[in-house]
Amino acid sequence: MDFLITAIIIGLGTGFHCLGMCGPIAFALPVDRTNKFRGAFQNITYQFGRLITYSFMGLIFGTLGKGLSLASSQQYLSIATGVMMIVIILWPTDKLGSIGVTSFIYKKVGRIKAKLGSLLKKRDTKTLFAIGLLNGALPCGPVYAALIAAIATGTALKGALFMFVFGLGTVPFMFAATFIGNFMSLSFRNRIQKVIPAIVVIIGLLFILRGLGLGIHMISPPEKKLHIQEEQTEMKCGGMMKCGG
Repeated sequence: MDFLITAIIIGLGTGFHCLGMCGPIAFALPVDRTNKFRGAFQNITYQFGRLITYSFMGLIFGTLGKGLSLASSQQYLSIATGVMMIVIILWPTDKLGSIGVTSFIYKKVGRIKAKLGSLLKKRDTKTLFAIGLLNGALPCGPVYAALIAAIATGTALKGALFMFVFGLGTVPFMFAATFIGNFMSLSFRNRIQKVIPAIVVIIGLLFILRGLGLGIHMISPPEKKLHIQEEQTEMKCGGMMKCGG
């Protein structure tokens, strides 16, 4: 269950990041701020919408990871995951334009923001759930890093669970931002922007170390332990073939 610990760490870091970047959006949510209980329920509805989107994306990336794990060992998948996490954080955003990524993303983001703008004017509970669904789809570097990490889980179910737990990690800060608003200074937000990439890079390095199987306790387990699940599966299949023979 160590992958869930990774998920909650990335989630908490992303939630802290959201305070600086998404605080204004959260404070603009049409929740009832005069009634604490009603406001809290509406806030939870919004947060649940985000968790659903994250879980669905985790399901997709976990399925992708399953395919990759069948084509290669868990060791190589872990190393590749770590490398991708680091690259996606350190890759200059202006370079994306040269491969046509920026214009594509801007078009999609523009549509999501337009829909969010219209929904923010409404005040019913269903609207807050829809806002949460769309908010979860907005582009975010730490979210992309979490999705790449979800690939390493190797199954659709674990990928969905990974992103759900990741989403839970973002909830405390986003929940608070809904009522507190954009209270942080620009300089403090800039500091956050420098800290979050460092956290993701460290986690990416841990994925690489885990894949290398250097025998470091809790960090880089031996390759034999890393493949214990694969070995058990092979033994089971071998036993079935033997019985069938």
